[in-house]
Amino acid sequence: MKERDRTQNPSIYKAIYIISRKKAAINALFAITSAATSYVGPYLINDFVSFLNEKKSRSLQSGYLLALGFLGAKLVETIAQRQWIFGARQLGLRLRAALVSHIYKKGLILSSHSRQSRTSGEIINIMSVDVQRITDFIWYLNTIWMLPVQISLAIYILHMNLGPGAYLALAATLTVMAGNIPLTRLQKGYQTHIMEAKDERMKAMSEVLRNMKTLKLQAWDSHYLLKLISFRKIENSWLWKSLRLLALTAFIFWGSPTFISVITFGGCVLMGIPLTAGRVLSALATFQEEIRSDAIEFVQNNDTDLHVEIDGGKFSWETGSSNPTLDHINLKVTKGMKVAICGTVGSGKSSLLSCILGEMQKMSGTVKINGSKAYGPQSPWILTGNIRENILFGEVYDSLKYDKTVEACALVKDFELFAAGDLTEIGERGINMSGGQKQRIQIARAVYQDADIYLLHDPFSAVDAHTGTELFQDCLMGILMDKTIIYVTHQVEFLPAADLILLMQNGKIAQAGTFDELLKQNIGFEVLVGAHSQALESVLTVESSSRTSEYAPVENETDAETNPNQDFPHTKQDLKHNLCVEITEKEGRLVQDEEREKGSIGKEVYMSYLTTVKRGALFPIILLAQSSFQVLQIASNYWMAWACPTGEDKPMTRIHFMLLVYTLLAVGSSLCVLVRASLVATAGLLTAEKLFSNMLNSVLRAPMAFFDSTPTGRILNRASTDQSVLDLEMVYKLASCAFSIIQLLGTIAVMSQVAWEVFVIFIPVTAICIWYQQYYIPTARELARLAGIQRAPILHHFAESLSGAATIRAFGQRERFSNANLYLIDNHSRPWFHNVAAMEWLSFRLNQLANFIFAFSLVLLVTLPEGIINPSIAGLAVTYGINLNILQASVIWNMCNAENKMISVERILQYSNLASEAPLVIEDSRPPANWPEIGNIRFSNLQIRYAEHLPSVLKNITCTFPGRKKVGVVGRTGSGKSTLIQAIFRIVEPREGSIIIDDIDISKIGLHDLRSRLSIIPQDPTMFEGTALDKCQLGGIIRPKPEKLESTVVENGENWSVGQRQLFCLGRALLKKSSILVLDEATASVDSATDGVIQKIIRQEFKDRTVVTIAHRIHTVIDSDLVLVLSDGRIAEYDSPAKLLERENSFFSKLIKEYSIRSHSFNNIPKL
Repeated sequence: MKERDRTQNPSIYKAIYIISRKKAAINALFAITSAATSYVGPYLINDFVSFLNEKKSRSLQSGYLLALGFLGAKLVETIAQRQWIFGARQLGLRLRAALVSHIYKKGLILSSHSRQSRTSGEIINIMSVDVQRITDFIWYLNTIWMLPVQISLAIYILHMNLGPGAYLALAATLTVMAGNIPLTRLQKGYQTHIMEAKDERMKAMSEVLRNMKTLKLQAWDSHYLLKLISFRKIENSWLWKSLRLLALTAFIFWGSPTFISVITFGGCVLMGIPLTAGRVLSALATFQEEIRSDAIEFVQNNDTDLHVEIDGGKFSWETGSSNPTLDHINLKVTKGMKVAICGTVGSGKSSLLSCILGEMQKMSGTVKINGSKAYGPQSPWILTGNIRENILFGEVYDSLKYDKTVEACALVKDFELFAAGDLTEIGERGINMSGGQKQRIQIARAVYQDADIYLLHDPFSAVDAHTGTELFQDCLMGILMDKTIIYVTHQVEFLPAADLILLMQNGKIAQAGTFDELLKQNIGFEVLVGAHSQALESVLTVESSSRTSEYAPVENETDAETNPNQDFPHTKQDLKHNLCVEITEKEGRLVQDEEREKGSIGKEVYMSYLTTVKRGALFPIILLAQSSFQVLQIASNYWMAWACPTGEDKPMTRIHFMLLVYTLLAVGSSLCVLVRASLVATAGLLTAEKLFSNMLNSVLRAPMAFFDSTPTGRILNRASTDQSVLDLEMVYKLASCAFSIIQLLGTIAVMSQVAWEVFVIFIPVTAICIWYQQYYIPTARELARLAGIQRAPILHHFAESLSGAATIRAFGQRERFSNANLYLIDNHSRPWFHNVAAMEWLSFRLNQLANFIFAFSLVLLVTLPEGIINPSIAGLAVTYGINLNILQASVIWNMCNAENKMISVERILQYSNLASEAPLVIEDSRPPANWPEIGNIRFSNLQIRYAEHLPSVLKNITCTFPGRKKVGVVGRTGSGKSTLIQAIFRIVEPREGSIIIDDIDISKIGLHDLRSRLSIIPQDPTMFEGTALDKCQLGGIIRPKPEKLESTVVENGENWSVGQRQLFCLGRALLKKSSILVLDEATASVDSATDGVIQKIIRQEFKDRTVVTIAHRIHTVIDSDLVLVLSDGRIAEYDSPAKLLERENSFFSKLIKEYSIRSHSFNNIPKL
């Protein structure tokens, strides 16, 4: 399109038109044929009745010819109809694939600003629900061509039979159509509101699922449950209005005489459905703001040594914002340089990397990049799949290069610990890897790409001191020695080795130079270094005071590093959540394939759906209403046929009476419809509501292990697509199933009453139909299930790609990801296509069988001798018989459809009775209001495993954390530190042993009582959409913002840096004021200066409370009262730091030594 029209943003409507015009034209031809032939029957009825009247004078042959005419028209009609319906489905399928892949490609190039204006929840909704609407629209498109044909033929036939009465019918039709226009407008408004409310709910839902762990730790799950319920209430109120209106429309639709109703419906369809589709298309069209590809220039030039050059750069995250995020950026990086970026939290370090990647809006200046680039973001982006796929990232596997990479990134030991080695499956967003492992896998991915320029964002924050050193020496200074590396770091000890250090302040490069140059300049750099030296000082003073041994023999110390296995028997669990340790039975699989039920949908599913509300009392009433409608309608038609004069000589009074009775019967039948429609809407919505809240409660009360092994896509899929089916379709599908059966029975009754001989053929044919259906249903059902399951991967892959869009672009892998997306779309389209084909296969056969029954009954009527049947009643039978094929097909079609949609109910019920955690509150044993007062934590013989078939992660932990003291917990990655914390919060339940806080066994009280009384600052800082708060070192950042505390936080908190989010979490803990505070690696993503301040705040604010700290930075635990060293899930040492340092061979002394050596040796590294 872009080439053809030479426009930047071609219209999506036009693109759709070009894709589909040929196929749509063929469909239209079939649709018009089918519409035209369907009127041959009504046209011939008059002739047929007159033939029966004058049987004496007419030859039988002319009767048989009439019957043949009927049959021929029917055959043409059914064949054409099947063709256009199938064609429309095919076209819809193609269009859906095209739109989904278009949205996906769009998602990969959205600029950060437009990403923040649309949450992933909304985009996923567009992808799953709205695109489906467009495909349905294609289906209804053909009614546009069919309507004029149908109306003109109908008026013609009426005119032929009624003369000028036909114009009355036309006028009535137009009146009804006009009356429907305002209703349709209203309905359109309701639809828009429903979609908006749904977006809001999905947004909140995906946020809750992403941060489930934080919610459980902070005991906010019930608060967020209420929040989700309130969103659902808003959605529900709009659904109510929409469904009430639908009931009214149904009443008008059935109440107007039947032929008018065809047109009404046409009008409704034409005005209702396309409108929602139009909304979707316009949403797609607005979804346009992409990353400007001209933000950076790629120079392919081998003569120059410059790899990155920024000249007078001025960048902003917001488009059209007057104050730039970065200003006056001038930077020249030559080949092989190591550039370190440092600065306090929020000074613009991340933004500087982003502007080199081309992620920001460039306001002025030039950026030139020469060479390929690799990127490691601050929060590691890990794809679902195995570790090797994550490292290769689309490159070819070369074992030599691969092994070198793995070794340089210190991953060898980790692989030894996994049962499946580097083929271990990684859970969604890398949940079963510790922070350090994700970080190293991501660096390995960058190294393996063998790029020219490496942009690494704080690569050392999540790893412990020892691993950090190893990474720096083997990776940055080793395997990447000749490459250009630009890295952001908070660890001052990694600065001296850099060729150039940039100190960021307020979005400008405040200083640049080597380590020594900057120290001499005295403008703020020394604040960072000073803070670091102070921390180091504190470690060294403690060390020297407790041990007089000289600090001389540094050389031999490294033995401790080369073979850490002597003192740290390396654990079998290097996993934070230890979920996929040793899952040999399932070859290291953590995320299992989505379970799908087999065989027919159980009676239980139908029963539980029907009896959810008022034990199913509404459904018999609905059936009764529909049956009486059918009886009254047949009665009124009978009355007309029987009371209508066949000759000309009946008095007027008789005709008036006849009309009166007819009107009464018609009014009665339409009232039945009103009752039925209102009840159906009520029952459907109440049921959907009940099932939704059951699922929501069940999911939010599920234990953490469920979220660790279930991709969010699966839960979201149920909450969006399946819930949509329950809200708007399910009950109508079931109802129309029942109604069409009732209608079919009525028709058969009328026909058999005229010519009971029809049964001779009707019974065997029905048997054949049922046999066909039995043959078809199992196939169709499995296909529908397959299609449902294949939808989740598309959404999941999309959500994953959105969150890692920057990485995908940096590695230049958009093409590969788009292809993966196309592959997933095909996987979904395949079963869907076969499902539609199977449906057509069945419908075609059933239609033809019905045609033959009809033909047979006509032949019967012709052959029977005169006088047995009243001709007008015979005419009535034919009128009903004409629709037999349509009715019978609709019964089967509705049954299959209901069964297909029932799968959504089945899927929602799957998640409605998950195993739940312990109760939130146990009334009999609630802790006193001031508990825990002292904050004494006693572990006795604590054993924890993550699942039955996994080994224990914590073994026989017995110790006491005394109240109001500071306790530091240290140990190598994977020694069970985080698990210990999770045990205190009962995220994992102990297998044996107990934890007693202030004389209350925590397993005896409710989870909410426990978690709400403890505070934690977790390892991964999370923020929720909303506004921000102060009190945690962010005053300076927040005050300049115009909205102050009301500053917005977008999805995931992506408009705040990781360090800033960490400070927010500190603020939360300060506000909570509980007497036990747990810090899990809390200061890993902030610089040394801020870290110092935070430690000071914690010392002041929490001075008489119990503080448990897990840390990689040794100086954060050095001033604790007690230090607990864990190794391999057991207690290695537990004593005061001074006591531990007295023993030279204690683990703690070794850790301290490692830290101080590292900090000393880095200051003395000769310039490379």
